[in-house]
Amino acid sequence: MRKLLVPALLSLVACASQKEAAREELPASASAAPGGMTRPAIPASAQEESSRMSYPASRAEAQVDTLHGVQVADPYRWLEDEKAPEVQAWMKAQDALARGELAKMPGRDALARRFKELFYADSISPPSRRNGRFFFVRTHKDKEKSIVYWRPSEHGTEKVLLDPNTWSKDGTISMGMWAPSWDGKKVVFSQKPNAADEAVLHVMDVDTGEWSKVDVIEGGKYASPKWTPDNQGFYYEWLPTDPSIPVDARPGYTTIRYHKLGTDPKTDALVYPRTGDPTTFLQSDLSRDGKYLFVYVIRGWSENDIYWKRPGEKDFRLLVKGNGAKYELTAWKDRFYVTTDEGASRQRVFVVDPAKPERAQWKEIVPEDPVAALQSTKVIGGHLALEYLKDAATEVRVATLDGKPVRTVQLPGVGAASNLVGLEDLDEAYYVFTSFTTPRLVYKTSVSTGKSEEWARVDLPMDPDAYTVQQVFYPSKDGTRVPMFLVYRKGLKQDGTAPTLLYGYGGFNVSMEPVFRASILPWLDAGGVYAVANLRGGGEYGKAWHDAGRLERKQNVFDDFNAAAEYLIKEKYTQPRRLAIHGGSNGGLLVGAAMTQRPELYGAVVCAVPLLDMVRYHLFGSGRTWIPEYGTPEKPEEFKTLYAYSPYHHVRPDVRYPALLMMSSDHDDRVDPMHARKFVAAVQNAAGNRSAALLRIEANAGHGGADQVAKQIESSADLFAFLFHALEVEMRQGGVAAQGR
Repeated sequence: MRKLLVPALLSLVACASQKEAAREELPASASAAPGGMTRPAIPASAQEESSRMSYPASRAEAQVDTLHGVQVADPYRWLEDEKAPEVQAWMKAQDALARGELAKMPGRDALARRFKELFYADSISPPSRRNGRFFFVRTHKDKEKSIVYWRPSEHGTEKVLLDPNTWSKDGTISMGMWAPSWDGKKVVFSQKPNAADEAVLHVMDVDTGEWSKVDVIEGGKYASPKWTPDNQGFYYEWLPTDPSIPVDARPGYTTIRYHKLGTDPKTDALVYPRTGDPTTFLQSDLSRDGKYLFVYVIRGWSENDIYWKRPGEKDFRLLVKGNGAKYELTAWKDRFYVTTDEGASRQRVFVVDPAKPERAQWKEIVPEDPVAALQSTKVIGGHLALEYLKDAATEVRVATLDGKPVRTVQLPGVGAASNLVGLEDLDEAYYVFTSFTTPRLVYKTSVSTGKSEEWARVDLPMDPDAYTVQQVFYPSKDGTRVPMFLVYRKGLKQDGTAPTLLYGYGGFNVSMEPVFRASILPWLDAGGVYAVANLRGGGEYGKAWHDAGRLERKQNVFDDFNAAAEYLIKEKYTQPRRLAIHGGSNGGLLVGAAMTQRPELYGAVVCAVPLLDMVRYHLFGSGRTWIPEYGTPEKPEEFKTLYAYSPYHHVRPDVRYPALLMMSSDHDDRVDPMHARKFVAAVQNAAGNRSAALLRIEANAGHGGADQVAKQIESSADLFAFLFHALEVEMRQGGVAAQGR
């Protein structure tokens, strides 16, 4: 299910999982603030810096709504209208101010140089095999964007297939999905202007490199095409681009269609109609032999239904109704392998005979593991490939098609690995491994023997042995035990002075795994600590963990995150003025809530492409699709929950907040940038706030940011220059060093 839902969220990347500790570590100068909050005294330098900051004017209007008997102020609603000339001018002025301030920060240029060394790298993905042909993705040290290549055989001559570096002079057209046909002669792919979610599907002839002028399909925002075995067409998800459809209602207009190559897409056959429910997604799948067509009706990240039929049959039949459970299906040789959390929070696997598909006839073949959460199931090389998370680290196991254990894949260490990549009937497969200190490694393996060998690696100018990775567990406010990864250079002294960056997500069943992030290396080399908390709301421990951090239990996520901060302070890794937090999308909501609920805990906040107005979130972008995760303010009880933590509505004029860097994108069509604009205006206008609040807006970029390496370098340099400056970390010639006051 995780794979199915990535285009739709994600995520809420878009919009990972979740648990009050002693506060004696707070500065002795902390004083009581109205409402029971504490507010540290502001150092003179911070006061002086803020007093020099002249923000663009953000007028506050007397806009008040009465919702379920509650008066809800919304003084910056005018900033929702992005097309208004006044808002455009405001955005331009805010971005100019932010970039001007960031450019002046000491060490910013040195960071950019280091990121250039780390980000421009040669790499190769595991290949996809189609009829003896190999398809894969490469990055290059001298290219801005990834390129898709193909070979006529494993060791044949490598040829460029799709090169988005050539699609536009300014690099604003991005590549989305791509999928070769089963005979390897065609490829369907999507182009995404400004790296947004909206996409157009195209078809290319692999041998000639020619793009079809007929097979051009608009409305590919959620499309994940599935080729038929005859290679004559594909099923896909289609979302009309009709501007008369309200933005918040569009997801409910998604349908499943079939496109036959060479025909006008306007005549594509309707396979499954729209649900009309904007809180649902539709997703299709087709068995490799083409005998079974499946449609998933997905309600949020916790449940879905599966319908199926044989192509040619008139009607779909219900295989399973997801009453509070989710199901993912793989079909092979007239058997359906169903992975589900029905009655098993950490998931289990059933086999289903399509001749006897009734639920009572399902046979459990892989029971729920008592400690590890099953993430995905594939049929590879005549076996089941099972990907698990055990305390947020990956295990990959191989079993027979009857579910009998064969082996656990031997990984190079504790980290994050992909499930096996391969075909149902080929013994050869691949998998990827990475960790906080290990750049991506690709291995080639035999499913039958388990023999593995390194196939590709990413070489970067770094010494992985210079760093330590530690996993700790800490109690949240309600006593729940929460895991957290800590990464730092060897020899760190736990004296409470280390600058620390705490990252989290906590939602949508998304797990925060220990993956390599090149951007944190300068932070670590400065003596900094990088912490990733596995909050409730994620999928690290299965359904129960996810459910404990959504809807009316969402506050658990924020409590988990604040408890992580308190643990880091109590254990003398850091102290509040040296502790920064970072999150994006749903993680932006997380850090926004942490900042407004516990401002005394943090020295700096980086908030990216966030949700922050939880009273009106459902009216913008893909908001209604997240109602199963957050709830809706249209219902009294759910409004009460949302309003209680909505960060925008809890910015107080008398509170000094941590320094804030808001990172937004101008073409984010998933989480509307109005959230960032309104929140920044509120923080800048808070009379008691004397810390910087900057709004950086990435041009020609979507929810995931820009996809050019150069822009990623600039963005990361700005982010970490802000953190170095806010937490007083000094860069110096020949390296980076943490400097406390």
